[in-house]
Amino acid sequence: MNDMAAWARETARSILATPLPRRWAHTQGVAAQARSLAPIVGDDADLLEAAAWLHDIGYAPALVATGFHPLDGARYLRDVLGAQDVLCRLVAHHSCAIIEAAERGLAGELAEEFPPGPPALTEALIYCDMTTGPDGTHLTVEQRLAEIKTRYGPGHLVTRFIEAASPRLLEAVHKVAGQLQMTMA
Repeated sequence: MNDMAAWARETARSILATPLPRRWAHTQGVAAQARSLAPIVGDDADLLEAAAWLHDIGYAPALVATGFHPLDGARYLRDVLGAQDVLCRLVAHHSCAIIEAAERGLAGELAEEFPPGPPALTEALIYCDMTTGPDGTHLTVEQRLAEIKTRYGPGHLVTRFIEAASPRLLEAVHKVAGQLQMTMA
């Protein structure tokens, strides 16, 4: 683990571990998935792992402002911690957040404040998040999408978002999995 990832781990731990232990378990699993992608992200491995550690900090009760965790987390990173712009952008847009932002009427704010991150890292972060269950265990992307829909139930805003985002999420996960498989061949 390099400097940025170590800082991100401690930041996320201090924000999530006590108030949201299940979210912290998920975060630890997402970070483990990020570390597994080092062969395909190369020099960006530290940045990807940092984004994985921080992607859900916006769920922490102390950080909630809009109620939309990607935006709340990214704003905290930018405004309070002075984090690197690209890290804030990855957190803001993780796992097709712009689609959920549209459901919440926040797409304009998200897009204006945080342009999307680098596509390859965005896809890698999708892979990490969408292959990790709420308790940190590894899941297939199909299992993860089904788990989210079950947890929120039919008609819920998050369920509508997941249904709309599923093609893009599946595409990203399968692309990254293919790249990872090629490095192991």
